[in-house]
Amino acid sequence: MNTILNNLTVLLVDDHPLVRMGFRLLLEGAGVAQVTEAACGETALSLYDEARPDVVVMDISMPGMGGLAALARLRARQPAARVLVLSACHDAIIPMRALKAGALGYLSKRCQPDELIKAVQQVARQQRYLDPELAQSVALAQLTGDSDPAGTLTDKELMVFLQLSQGRSVSEVAHDFHLSPSTIGTHLTHIKQKLHVHNAAEMTMLALRSGFIESC
Repeated sequence: MNTILNNLTVLLVDDHPLVRMGFRLLLEGAGVAQVTEAACGETALSLYDEARPDVVVMDISMPGMGGLAALARLRARQPAARVLVLSACHDAIIPMRALKAGALGYLSKRCQPDELIKAVQQVARQQRYLDPELAQSVALAQLTGDSDPAGTLTDKELMVFLQLSQGRSVSEVAHDFHLSPSTIGTHLTHIKQKLHVHNAAEMTMLALRSGFIESC
């Protein structure tokens, strides 16, 4: 049995049960002693004090406050918390925001299983880890400055933008984020004003150009 993560404890935060199950099996197979699960940022914050995990593995796009807000609150309350952010987003802005909010590592969900094990191991050692496929784009963005228009959005607006730009409706996003449609509508108004777009098609085109989503 692989014991590269022998005796570590992990708090796994993701709103999809099947995703958590897959990550749990992978981590336990690598020797993790205990995996505590949470389906949202609010639950993660309440469980952290009890679980005292060596590493928090946290998704970004989740119902409620979302991963970035949960990360910021956790680090404010527990500055020693070691957090590895996992996300389906494959761009420079999200990892830059996560690292700025206090994450030690960032990994795309498209990574190979051994990359997750390596990332958890390094974060447990308080070493920074950045997805190798994103390292160059993040470095260039830091050198040139964040010129992407999506950089003007708040964390919540960015999460809403990512969902709406993929063709999801306001009501669907409201349901997933446990917010009212009117609140999502307010976010949408701010997003359109900040990004200078007028409709869903323009949002999708901007998301494609920025690398937030991929064309089929």
